[in-house]
Amino acid sequence: MSAPILTVDVSTRGHILQVARELMQTRSYLGFSFQDIAERVGIRKASLYHHFPSKESLGVAVLVEATQGFRDWAATREGSPERQVRSYFKMLRNGLGAGTRVCPAGALVPGWDCMNEELRDAVRQLRAGQVQWLTGVLRQMPQVSSPEDVAAYVFALGQGALMAARATGQASDFDQAVAPAFALLGLPD
Repeated sequence: MSAPILTVDVSTRGHILQVARELMQTRSYLGFSFQDIAERVGIRKASLYHHFPSKESLGVAVLVEATQGFRDWAATREGSPERQVRSYFKMLRNGLGAGTRVCPAGALVPGWDCMNEELRDAVRQLRAGQVQWLTGVLRQMPQVSSPEDVAAYVFALGQGALMAARATGQASDFDQAVAPAFALLGLPD
């Protein structure tokens, strides 16, 4: 049995979300159970159902929280558009933990055919929010002729780079994967 993860001033629901996100990002959505969460939170498995009626509803809540977290992060970005795009890659690399974790939405893709539509929609909403923000930033860059297409490319590149780094356990593989985009977009070092 794993030791419970200790947190300070976090509600039980918040603690469950925190543990679920950690497990999703490190094991994938299909790689954990309610029992795993209960053991780490230090509650009975049956108590989880008081907060989340299903694993799918828990997954949706994790993604809603991640989507809001991205919105909050994006609202604080300042500086040139090049700096903002570079900051996006830095957030993926350092904020999500390249080499040790993947994006919560990316963690659900392997089980796509096993998920309900509400959970799929939550993944799509996270992607849409990031692509929309990237499109707005890229529109300010004269060297980018098709901001919508490049935004979708940058999002996909970030997801793929996180997966590649996770497979090797090396954050440097993330850096290697995104380096050509830095040159293509004229991002400063």
